[in-house]
Amino acid sequence: MPRAKLISFLTALCLFLATIENAIPKPLPFLRLGLANVPIILALFLLPAKKVLLLTLFKVLTQGVISGTLFSYIFLFSAGGSFASVFAMLALFYLGGTRTEKPVISAIGISLSGSLASTFAQLFLARFLLFGTNTKYIAPILLVSGLVTGCALGVFTELFIQKSKWFSSIKSLTKSKI
Repeated sequence: MPRAKLISFLTALCLFLATIENAIPKPLPFLRLGLANVPIILALFLLPAKKVLLLTLFKVLTQGVISGTLFSYIFLFSAGGSFASVFAMLALFYLGGTRTEKPVISAIGISLSGSLASTFAQLFLARFLLFGTNTKYIAPILLVSGLVTGCALGVFTELFIQKSKWFSSIKSLTKSKI
C-alpha cells in the first residue's frame, strides 16, 4: 500500500473514530476519550515522522470542517492538543528506541505521553484564552481523565499491534515497498 493511500486510510479511520466518540455520551462536554488518536499511534509504527505530522494535520483539519468548529476556539484547542500530543509521542517514540525490533517503550507509554501532552496544552490554552486562573478547578479532572484514557487507548493499541494481521502485513509492506 503506497504511503498516500495509507495516510488517506488512517485519516478516514481518525474521522470514523471521532464520529463514534461523538456519539458516546460524556459526563462533561469537554471530556473526550481520544479514540481518533489510535490511528496516529499506529502511524508512528508505520510511517516516518513527517508523514505522521501530515496525518495529524489532516485529522485536525478534517475534524474541524466536519464538526463545524474550524473557525472557533474549539478548533484551536483541538489543534493545540493534537500537535502537542503528536510531538510528545514522536519524541518518546524515537528517543525511546521504539523503531528497533525490541522496543523499549510500548504503545501504552506512547499513548500516555500523548494524552498528558494534549491535556497540558489544552490547560495552557484554557488558562490564557478562556478561564484565566479558574483553570485550576478543572485541571485535576482533565489530568485524571487524561491518565485513564491515555492508558486505556494505549492498552488497546498495544494489543492491536500485537494481534492484528492487517497491522503486521502493512508494517511488513512499509518496510519493503514504501
